[in-house]
Amino acid sequence: MRDLSGGPRVLLKRLRELMAEPLEPQERLDRIVRQIASNMVAEVCSVYVLRSDGVLELYATEGLNREAVHLAQLKMGQGLVGTIAASAAPLNLSDAQSHPAFRYLPETGEEIYHSFLGVPILRAGRSLGVLVVQNKASRNYRDEELEALETTAMVLAEMIATGELKKLTKPGLELDLTRSVTIDGDTYNEGIGLGYVVLHEPRIVVTNLLNDDADKEIRRLAEALGSLRISIDDLLSQRDVSMEGEHREVLETYRMFAHDQGWVRKLEEAIRNGLTAEAAVEKVQSDTKARMMRLTDPYLRERMHDFEDLANRLLRQLTGYTGRTSGDGFPADAIILARAMGAAELLDYPRANVRGLVLEEGAVTSHVVIVARAMGIPVIGQAAGIVALADNGDAVIIDSDGGHVHLRPLPEHQRSYEEKVRFRARRQEQFRALRAVEPLSKDGQRVSLQMNAGLLVDLPQLSESGAEGIGLFRTELQFMIASTLPKAEEQEQFYRNVLKQAAGRSVTFRTLDIGGDKVVPYFRGHEEENPALGWRAIRLSLDRPGLLRTQLRAMLKAAAGMELKLMVPMVTEVSEITAVRELLQKEVQRLSRFGHGLPRKLQFGAMLEVPALLWQLDELMAAVDFVSVGSNDLFQFSMAVDRGNARVSDRFDTLDKPFLRILRDIVRAGERNNTPVTLCGELAGKPISAMALLGIGFRSVSMSPASIGPVKAMLLGLDVGALSKAMHEALDDTTTPTSMRELLAHFAETHNIPL
Repeated sequence: MRDLSGGPRVLLKRLRELMAEPLEPQERLDRIVRQIASNMVAEVCSVYVLRSDGVLELYATEGLNREAVHLAQLKMGQGLVGTIAASAAPLNLSDAQSHPAFRYLPETGEEIYHSFLGVPILRAGRSLGVLVVQNKASRNYRDEELEALETTAMVLAEMIATGELKKLTKPGLELDLTRSVTIDGDTYNEGIGLGYVVLHEPRIVVTNLLNDDADKEIRRLAEALGSLRISIDDLLSQRDVSMEGEHREVLETYRMFAHDQGWVRKLEEAIRNGLTAEAAVEKVQSDTKARMMRLTDPYLRERMHDFEDLANRLLRQLTGYTGRTSGDGFPADAIILARAMGAAELLDYPRANVRGLVLEEGAVTSHVVIVARAMGIPVIGQAAGIVALADNGDAVIIDSDGGHVHLRPLPEHQRSYEEKVRFRARRQEQFRALRAVEPLSKDGQRVSLQMNAGLLVDLPQLSESGAEGIGLFRTELQFMIASTLPKAEEQEQFYRNVLKQAAGRSVTFRTLDIGGDKVVPYFRGHEEENPALGWRAIRLSLDRPGLLRTQLRAMLKAAAGMELKLMVPMVTEVSEITAVRELLQKEVQRLSRFGHGLPRKLQFGAMLEVPALLWQLDELMAAVDFVSVGSNDLFQFSMAVDRGNARVSDRFDTLDKPFLRILRDIVRAGERNNTPVTLCGELAGKPISAMALLGIGFRSVSMSPASIGPVKAMLLGLDVGALSKAMHEALDDTTTPTSMRELLAHFAETHNIPL
């Protein structure tokens, strides 16, 4: 092989000319391999492309038997070519046949060639195929020859990615880039969505691969790196970035990568070999990602994400990318895929078009999940690697019921889920027909079915679902999606809009429940080991009375001339209720003194979420106008189970005797004190658990809007008296280990109750 001064640049220039010519895909590939062989003085140049069935098929060759094209095949991991594809790493061999992975394919006639240089054809770190050169003489290829072949492989990667080779695939087969992939994750909000991928932070598509002036491209790279470094330093110097913690660690890692001279040298070398600055970033990013994906150390794999984020920032600097634009081109059925995202960012999307949300990170308690749940969007989290595997516009199915994401689903999968969605739609039509039906049980028991809400976008569902009112309005969501603390006037206008859209239906506002896992960006708390048990909700509000008084004042003014129902969360002692009542009374007196209108009726309540209140039930009932049971936290605290921890969250059943006995005691305390009791947790939203609540005495429940129909359908066929008798007998029986869930399922089956 001769020493080619500027060889890669000459080769890339000729390849660019070939790409511009109006050629059929096979002819273009054939001429590309001839050009590579000629430029590198190789006796063989071959391109293998990975199919969706895991087979690498010979698509073009110069030097091997032409009859072997589209016939010679190697499985992933099989032979030298399969090893390169599986490892995403090159092989440089002076005697290929002595390598343990060598596999002889008689149809190719390659037994006479000894030297072997093969590189993976990579895109975003994924192997799409393999590019090989071979010679009869035994020798090792030089580093610059390896670099030239890797650079050339980028051109082939774009050919594959743009779908140009689809015409060459055999009937019934597809290339790997279009294969169906299923990723499992955690269910954060149930539901099924069919649609098309919208990447929250889409990868920059580099279309200009080859440069005309290497020095100019190196200057562009230097300017972009300088801007990137300055932006990271600015982020680190901001006051709201703490001196320690995960956020700072990530930024420090970014700064380390941005100043790494080894990385910069690789970028400059790729530019000198003929790539543009952005193509050089994409090449080095893809090579590094391919290597790091093989690592088993979780810390190093996490650094891969940091590196990828940094490289994407640099690409945005180089291409002038300003961000996602909405409007034209946004699919009518969008499934949003993101590494992570904020709650406000989700609300930027056209809500009517969003059919699902898939996150690689996050937790069931993260802000964006809470907002998505309020919007009724199916959500799957911890879907590792999904963003790298997807492209904008890919067909996708999110099955939050089972915790699966089907990317580029097979036709039979698509048909199966389409039928499921149609079935759900038919059921929803049946439920909508029940909207105006009075919620009476079979034996005449009336139950108040209310909905949970937290955003103005939730309000139309009040009429659509047939809910009697809003049993829980989470006021903190307004704070969580805002970048600054909402002013008193903004809060007042917000609450007035809620009451106006409720059109006379009851609305129960929960005062601010921030702190713990609900951290707002402009309110910095202290780091806590157990945030759910820490400085949050009413504890925080009583320590910051100005925050609470502003909210109470806004609610009172917004509800002038109307009924106002408000309740305080996370109450532990009755004395806390007394303290809030005093603040509320001060605001009433203040507004009255200045001539402001006041609510015609004011009801003050408390949420029962902390087990300590179970030993203050009568005092609690006497201190408030109503009680609302927050079953999510009450169950979590009673059973010492972190509901955000997948290893223990399903360890105990909410329908087991201990928790149902706790709930029954609360209902009985409300009855003897003549204090209304409502339950507004997830327990109310499923027909079988709602049935249990009715059986132990609840006559008011609040749930997500989508649950109203199924729960009402169950209620209309239920004999509450007969169920209550069976349940009380089982709960009072301390000798027989009865499964309450089995009892409820059997009762529903024998009485023909839809669950």
